[in-house]
Amino acid sequence: MHRFNFVSKGLCSLVVLGLIGSPSALPLNARTIAQPETKLLQRPHPVNCSIFSDRNDRARRGQIGVTGSRVSNTMRQSSPVSVVPAPPPPVAPSPPPASGVSKSIARGAVAAETRIAPYPLPRPRPQLEDRERYDGKNVASIKRVADEPVSTFGVDVDTGSYSNVRRFLNDGQMPPEAAVRTEEMINYFRYDYPKPRNRDTPFSITTDMAKTPWNDSSKLLRIGLRGYDVGSNERPRANLVFLVDVSGSMGSRDKLPLVKSTLTALSNELRRDDRVSIVVYSGTVGLLLAPTSNKAHVKQAVDCLYASGSTAGGDALKLAYATARDNFLSNGINRIIMATDGDFNVGTSNTEQLKKYVSEQRKTGVTLTMLGYGTGNIRDELMEGIANVGNGNYAYIDSAMEAKKVLADELSSTLFTIAQDVKIQIEFNPAHVKEYRLIGYENRLLAEEDFDNDLIDAGDIGAGHQVTALYEIMPTGASGWLPERRYPGNRTEQRRPGLNGEMANIKLRYKLPNRKNSKLITRQIDSAELRAASAPRGDMAFAIAVAAFGQKLRGDKYLGSYGHKNINLLTGSGGDYWRQEFRQLNSLAAGQTRS
Repeated sequence: MHRFNFVSKGLCSLVVLGLIGSPSALPLNARTIAQPETKLLQRPHPVNCSIFSDRNDRARRGQIGVTGSRVSNTMRQSSPVSVVPAPPPPVAPSPPPASGVSKSIARGAVAAETRIAPYPLPRPRPQLEDRERYDGKNVASIKRVADEPVSTFGVDVDTGSYSNVRRFLNDGQMPPEAAVRTEEMINYFRYDYPKPRNRDTPFSITTDMAKTPWNDSSKLLRIGLRGYDVGSNERPRANLVFLVDVSGSMGSRDKLPLVKSTLTALSNELRRDDRVSIVVYSGTVGLLLAPTSNKAHVKQAVDCLYASGSTAGGDALKLAYATARDNFLSNGINRIIMATDGDFNVGTSNTEQLKKYVSEQRKTGVTLTMLGYGTGNIRDELMEGIANVGNGNYAYIDSAMEAKKVLADELSSTLFTIAQDVKIQIEFNPAHVKEYRLIGYENRLLAEEDFDNDLIDAGDIGAGHQVTALYEIMPTGASGWLPERRYPGNRTEQRRPGLNGEMANIKLRYKLPNRKNSKLITRQIDSAELRAASAPRGDMAFAIAVAAFGQKLRGDKYLGSYGHKNINLLTGSGGDYWRQEFRQLNSLAAGQTRS
């Protein structure tokens, strides 16, 4: 009898410890077809902080890399990973040393706040390898109206370039020329465009003209769009999946702490009928927060976040799209918001492969917004490219204020699309314009025939979004940029009767959300506006100042000797916080030289 009791107690202990189980039991951290997502979502508590507890155990055993690869391979064939809830670790472990930095230096950097520094403040920082990547395009060249009278491009509402430039200048550096996209600099700010009269046409169209401050011979044509506004209570329900990079490269103060600030700002804007999920990834991928509208649960999940491991971004996207599809709202907003420094180094990381995958997934109705963070690893070309094909937008978060701006103050603009595949085409009349150039939009240019092709993807406009485009135009009769051609047949066309009153014809094409066929808007610009153009002032002057700032940073040869002092005078005085900050950034740039 005593022997039986001893054996029984031993078996019971093994069962409790999980060493003996039924043949149908699933291993911890596994999700298979036999255990669908719908069952997991019925758990009483949606926060899975044990993702990090499990990773801590494996990190101590030196198994992060191996397990990460195994989970990543499984992700390609099965449904998302989930885990049983458990308390978060009391103290997050220190991230592993970065590649190329000695262990002693890395330990010193991590423990800097807990030991006495042997150096006078500020303490020296370990110099990490700069792996930032940008896909800069050459400044658009001058076009002769006799050769190319038509200019076509897709709109761009991204603002990532401006805040990234701000980060460089605040750090005492000049940004790389390839990092500057002038159209994103201009579109970072709001201008005094009128609201649309009604929502039948989702945006208003404004055109105005001014003399060019840096060229006495040319004029500047501004085309402005403003989408209709939507309040928080008016927008559709939102199914949001936050995809958060928690790899080791996200451990610095300008990365994961700002991600937490971003998520907190978002949670404060949630409505009761919205749903938010959080997928996290490093060497492994997991569902940290099941869909919920409970702000306390979101904040609890945010408190769990810490960084370590490699970066399986490609596999994480698959889980994020699967989560978004599982909770799809047929008449709502379905969007993934990815927060990363872009340093994908495990699984699919090729830019073109990722863009192809995201392009296919947008057909399901799930869109993608990219939020970039930090320094040293930024893959700007990847994040902007993915956002473009994902029918979303790209923003760079360099401060808690920027996080609040993007996902609190401008949440409806970020989430709710009111017009898709918006294209602008302008045809200049050679009777009045001999040459022109589009300032910015180098990576948004379209072929002339693409304008009427509804299968060609272009930029989307969200509620309240604004889009500004500036053309520098050279009137007929001015000396111009280009030399006169020898043969008469190659020269500027002569005036044609009947169209002398028109300087240009503007066409806009757009689709209403989830519609296949586009709508067309046309507007003519009278040549009298060209003759009446005066020196820029007010709102127009500020837009031109920002354009000049972007061109100056890019080394644009058409700006001539126009400098930062001229730009400062053009900005005027006053304005909101962001305009006043711009003047400070211009002053910082004036005091620095490009290395």
